[in-house]
Amino acid sequence: MRALVTTPDTKFGLKLTQAPDPVASPDQVIIDVRFASLNHGDVGYAATTPEGKVMGWDAAGVVTQSAADGTGPAVGTKVLTFGSDGAWAERRAVSVNELAVVPDGVDLAVASTLPVAGVTALRALRASGPLQGKRVLVTGASGGVGRYAIQLATIEGAHVVALARRGEGLAELGAQEVVSDLDDVEPVDVVLENVGGPTLVRSWELLKTGGVLQSIGWTSLEPAVFPPYATVAPAKSLVSFQSGNGYSADLAHLLKLVAEGKLTVDIGWRGSWNQFDEAAAALFGRQVTGKAVVEID
Repeated sequence: MRALVTTPDTKFGLKLTQAPDPVASPDQVIIDVRFASLNHGDVGYAATTPEGKVMGWDAAGVVTQSAADGTGPAVGTKVLTFGSDGAWAERRAVSVNELAVVPDGVDLAVASTLPVAGVTALRALRASGPLQGKRVLVTGASGGVGRYAIQLATIEGAHVVALARRGEGLAELGAQEVVSDLDDVEPVDVVLENVGGPTLVRSWELLKTGGVLQSIGWTSLEPAVFPPYATVAPAKSLVSFQSGNGYSADLAHLLKLVAEGKLTVDIGWRGSWNQFDEAAAALFGRQVTGKAVVEID
């Protein structure tokens, strides 16, 4: 099969070439991948991953081989999948615990944007406690995770403050405040922090006593330097975060929200996987509003 395989001395550490077909374990299905989305993490890791590995986390496609243990969807079913690798390929083996059936009417390209970004936003908000009436700050709000976080927090009754360089469309997603810096922001109860560096430090300063800051990303790649005694204060929490695995139920929940029109998906770059380097450059250049999606054509 063709796949994007880790290759040294290429722009993003990846080359579209031949790779072995996946072999399914008893609890896995094999899908023909139709669309896959890009994340800062999976693109960034490619450059430091040993040669010859098929990369990618998020993919949507059609089941071509059902699970040998009898679980999971039948051949011909449209599914959304998550995994630690293997998405950027013509075929993928994936556990039935990491997939969900795509409802009728939901485009596979739209579905492919949901796994890492959507589940990260969903699980980070859940881990922050009840949100009704709380002030929730989302940094890096114009990206994929941020846009899902705004909408999911709004559904739960939060007052959302969105920090973004480009804030177009964020109010329409539910943000009550859209800001380009944090100087004039009132204290908040919850932070979903995507940017890292000085933004993480300033967000910590804005966090109320008893509040929680979920560190869910670090797109700035800048160090966070806290002033002396910044953490000697009434109790509040800075929590490290990973979305984990076992995505099936949460993917189904997010797909249901999309099908019902309660969750909007913004695709800021869409094209052939032959243009992968262009998509990755746009993503890292912060030129993508929402998510970047490649078609496995």
